Amino acid sequence: MLKRIEIDRLTAGAFAPFGDVLSCEGEPDKIINQGMCGRFHDLASLQLAQRDPGRFGVSLFNAEPRTLPYRLDMVERHPLGSQCFVPMTEHPFLVIVAEDENGKPKQPIAFITTGVEAINFHANVWHGVLTPLTAPGRFAVIDRIGDGDNLEEFWFDEAFEIVSV
Repeated sequence: MLKRIEIDRLTAGAFAPFGDVLSCEGEPDKIINQGMCGRFHDLASLQLAQRDPGRFGVSLFNAEPRTLPYRLDMVERHPLGSQCFVPMTEHPFLVIVAEDENGKPKQPIAFITTGVEAINFHANVWHGVLTPLTAPGRFAVIDRIGDGDNLEEFWFDEAFEIVSV
């Protein structure tokens, strides 16, 4: 039997230990473009490892949708830089993270977006793969580009089952 993890609603407070939630909710920081655009300023802490010769780049991803319950058997992290996922549709997606304990992930936790938030994983945070629940799974991804090994995977001995509440 798989260990069950119930999905929580994504909030900035609950996600703070792992990264940033980017949203246009509330009042913008500034009105620009002749009063026709609200700017929500500096929402993500993009990170590169110290003295890293890499740079930030923008890529587009088109991920196959997954279904619930979702079987989680692997998480990954990027030690050399943060990774920001900006959805290009207004469909909710699953966000899975885990705290680190001596180089290994602890018990994962799962969140669901409303479909209009973006998320930024801080550098070296264990997280699940990109997990849209509806097609198309299109995302703009801002992350580190460069030489060096910026991907570490961890395969669990026992898989988890991610379920909605």
